[in-house]
Amino acid sequence: MTSNLIVVWIAAFLAGIGLIVCGAEAFAEHLGAASVRLGVSSFALALLLAGAEPEELATVVVASLRGSPGIALGDVIGANVAICLVALGVGAVIAPLPFRASVMRYATLGLPLGAIAAWMAWDGVVTRLQGAVLVGLYIIYVGAIWMIERRPPALGEVHELEKAEHAAATAGAQRRVGRELLLVLAGVAAMAAGASLLVEAVQRITHVESEQTALGLTLVGFATAFELVVLAWSAARRGASEAVVAGVVGSFAYNVTMTLGAGALARPLRIVDAQSLHLPWLAMLAALSLVILLAAPYRQLGRMTGVVLLLTYPLFLLAVFFT
Repeated sequence: MTSNLIVVWIAAFLAGIGLIVCGAEAFAEHLGAASVRLGVSSFALALLLAGAEPEELATVVVASLRGSPGIALGDVIGANVAICLVALGVGAVIAPLPFRASVMRYATLGLPLGAIAAWMAWDGVVTRLQGAVLVGLYIIYVGAIWMIERRPPALGEVHELEKAEHAAATAGAQRRVGRELLLVLAGVAAMAAGASLLVEAVQRITHVESEQTALGLTLVGFATAFELVVLAWSAARRGASEAVVAGVVGSFAYNVTMTLGAGALARPLRIVDAQSLHLPWLAMLAALSLVILLAAPYRQLGRMTGVVLLLTYPLFLLAVFFT
């Protein structure tokens, strides 16, 4: 491929990220208002339409359907590593992030779910049956937290959706539900289009599965997790609430269950070199374990622990490219 074509597809990759981010913003902004007008919770509508982490879900499903399991598996792992090390690291450097009971619950429950996902995918294959099991585990995870906390889990951006829902209810029904739903669906369509463009760009840049996997673990994973980085940063600046931090941490469990499961249901995932993902799977589990260990003594992530998390992320990137 000529250098000019590479530049074109890099631009397409960036455009895909832009579409995904804009679609996610539109989704979150109008979902709360739509849920008020429909008389359902934003949590229920989020799960019905696109999930609590729509960026990762859209990218993994599109990559699976387009026959790029390396991108799909790489995105699940890479996004989770970025959530743990970059999103929480950035937030903690700005201001202490509370890690009290509910946040620890989200984090500790995420570890066995991540281990199950890694075990299922260890041989490089995730079948439709395994995908269904992962989706089922997500439903159990949600149900367990719901029973314990007596409210829906604040996974991913659902906390932000609830804020939009409250604002819409306070403002009153000024606009028709049809318009709000149309904008929500437009956001979902934009994410799907952006994910398709992003995957196409990676496929055009390289046809080699190992290189696609490396890009999924790094660039794609970071790109789809970027909105959570922004969420953690803005939450820390506002005096991070426990619900927001729980939402960021809870995204880990969502990605290894619902996101990975949906990708396998769309099309079974089969990667040729399963061993290339062994270290990344272990790194993903180690990243969440590190977060829990650093937060446990004082029930928060402070500035120095945030620096440790941020400095660990480049080590993950080096391990991906040089092993």
